[in-house]
Amino acid sequence: MKTTIPHSKWLYPASIQEAMESQKEMAKQIILKDQLKKVPTLIAGMDVSNNLFDPTQRIFAATVVLSYPKLAILETVTTVEVQKFPYISGFLGFREAPALIHTFEKLSLYPDLIMIDGNGINHPRGLGLASHLGVLLGIPTIGVAKNILIGRPAATLSEEIGSKVPIIYKGKTIAMMLRTKKRTRPIIISAGHFISLEMAVALVTNCIKGYKLPEPTRQAHLAANVCRTA
Repeated sequence: MKTTIPHSKWLYPASIQEAMESQKEMAKQIILKDQLKKVPTLIAGMDVSNNLFDPTQRIFAATVVLSYPKLAILETVTTVEVQKFPYISGFLGFREAPALIHTFEKLSLYPDLIMIDGNGINHPRGLGLASHLGVLLGIPTIGVAKNILIGRPAATLSEEIGSKVPIIYKGKTIAMMLRTKKRTRPIIISAGHFISLEMAVALVTNCIKGYKLPEPTRQAHLAANVCRTA
């Protein structure tokens, strides 16, 4: 499927300064309201795998489309690319988004939304990888991260599965910490684009099937690793 990127610098900035300016521009485009026109039937997961010490700077990207709510894998697409943008915290979208978009373009099935291994608005400039991809693709996205990028938990998270605590930054709730498995670190859910945090948390919770990660990003993680080790 074809995609249209509004500005090339939103995907391929010429410098760190231009990358920062692009993030601020894209952050203004984010809509944190539910734009799903129906209950989703297809949910995609996206993730990348790479070795930071690989001299060729290859990145292995995967997009997996699953049925919802049964979560059966319907399509898997991977790609291997060389990324020139440096690995810099807060700018991973420019390193990972190009390859992920190329996997999206290869899909025969169009997902209703995408869960992405990364942050949504939980980002210093409000544009983590999930928000970055949501704006570029014009599709609802959810960030599912393993660590808090900015902000602090509003309280101590219970050890019970399903317990959750808001992440607060500058007086606003920007993400939700969710316990998905006992004796395992929680995940951090944030809205990416075209979705509310409440809906994002509900959908991620419905996609947990006994593992720490929701099935869409878990399967994408596995697919990216298989691609890297093939």
